[in-house]
Amino acid sequence: MSERQRITVIFSALLVLSLAGSALMLRRVDALRTGATLEEVLYVTSPQTVKRMSLGYDGLMADIYWTRVVQYFGRKHQVRSRRYDLLLPLLDITATLDPHLTPAYEFGSIFLAQQPPEGAGLPDAAVGFVERGIRENPNEWRLYYHLGFIHYVERKDYKAAAAAFQRGSEVPGAHPWLRIMAAAMAQYGGDTRTARFLWQRIYESTDDKLIRSNAVKRLRALEVDEVVPALEARVQFFRQRTGRLPASFMEMVSAGFLTQLPTDPLGYPYKLMPDGRVEVQSPDDLPFITKGLPAGQEPSFLYKPPTPPPNKL
Repeated sequence: MSERQRITVIFSALLVLSLAGSALMLRRVDALRTGATLEEVLYVTSPQTVKRMSLGYDGLMADIYWTRVVQYFGRKHQVRSRRYDLLLPLLDITATLDPHLTPAYEFGSIFLAQQPPEGAGLPDAAVGFVERGIRENPNEWRLYYHLGFIHYVERKDYKAAAAAFQRGSEVPGAHPWLRIMAAAMAQYGGDTRTARFLWQRIYESTDDKLIRSNAVKRLRALEVDEVVPALEARVQFFRQRTGRLPASFMEMVSAGFLTQLPTDPLGYPYKLMPDGRVEVQSPDDLPFITKGLPAGQEPSFLYKPPTPPPNKL
């Protein structure tokens, strides 16, 4: 065995022993700290530090950290948390380790953009994160789609959304409906049909249960926000014709003003209030609705998130 081979074997053995020792130590720490939170376990100083510690296995470490992003978000989402302080730092580490891990930009940006408790409530940070992904992966048309989606849904910046969809439509191999979306943004802005189209595409383009569940909630909210004003207009039409408000929707059906009793997307009948307003039976089960709420109740997503703390992950 040559001197070079001997040195290689020795250092390989030392590396294996170090990794094994690290694994045993982590298992011991976990055993001693069974109540530790994910935040406590993942304390590191910076993405660059993690990258140096990866010893060249950047791709593997990026996959591990992306898994931790999903775990962190999932746990916070499950308990309806209004703080996701570590989400952006975790995503920063993931993208630093592997700038070409596109699912991190696609779904991480949605995690960031959604208002609490559905997400971190940081749409501007989400835009910056997707733009970072586009700089690293300029030919990934799906990133432009997610950028336009965030501008449209979370920031209500229809001009920026149109520009993002247009940029994406110019990428080789881009889906044809990106150009359609660019035109729709420019023409209709906040039109409900456009929002429904976007959320339907999100639902159909992923197998992630959290993303699909959120898309369903958004689609339900859009339905409620369309139906409630239409029902209230019908109530006022009844009043114009009869000189009084109806006592119930059943009375409106009997008088021919409605064809059937109206129900919300969950199957519950809408409530007709004495003053002619229409409310949903269970507003807590229909997040994101802006219509049909009890008098004085604000939409659940109107929440100003706290300023995120410095990166101390």
